[in-house]
Amino acid sequence: MRFDPESHHRRSIRLKGYDYSQLGAYFITVVTQDRVCLFGDVVEGEMQMNDAGRMVHQVWDELAMFYPGVQTDAFIMMPNHIHGVIILVGAGPRACPSPSETGQPQDIGQPQDIGQPQDIGQPQDIGQPQGVAPTNTGLSLPDVVHRFKTMTTKRYIDGVKQCGWTPFRGRLWQRNYHEHIIRNEQSLHRIREYILTNPMRWALDRENPHWVGTDAFDTWLGSVGKENNGGSDAR
Repeated sequence: MRFDPESHHRRSIRLKGYDYSQLGAYFITVVTQDRVCLFGDVVEGEMQMNDAGRMVHQVWDELAMFYPGVQTDAFIMMPNHIHGVIILVGAGPRACPSPSETGQPQDIGQPQDIGQPQDIGQPQDIGQPQGVAPTNTGLSLPDVVHRFKTMTTKRYIDGVKQCGWTPFRGRLWQRNYHEHIIRNEQSLHRIREYILTNPMRWALDRENPHWVGTDAFDTWLGSVGKENNGGSDAR
């Protein structure tokens, strides 16, 4: 499979009513509530994950295992947020395995109380299958993000209770998330580079509570479309 924007055209601007169950690649950012740094620290340009950060990373890597219609690409764990690329490839009616099949929660809402893989790999296949037109099959992007939040929240609460992890206020993640439709290979390459080098620019990151300056990537992203201005899995 190969991501082919010419064969599988998607709208380049996120307008109300856009169908986020369409096959394709999406760049997402999910941020902790209040931007609290819960997952480790950036030290000399490298992200040092704590146990909570390793847990979140593991859940990301499990998404493709539990949801056959989903692939994951570049990913980075940051102190208070994640960046990653999600690829919807479609999997028909088997895209939503039952809890008995996966052992994982599916639609547990965000709790209102407190609250390992070592390498970041690149999959060989990106985006839409050759010769398959975009279709509404399997999970939508909001579904995937919602389930990612659900699984990480549950496991984080377990860590608070069992291991003394830092409690969170109200919910682990912000209700909204940022997303950007990846329209071509050039954009995919630049987004991958941004994700994997994100710790080196932590001082310029808008999610950093002490950020200063401007990251050129944000300027570029804004210039190629407005679709990165938000998404929501609010339920």
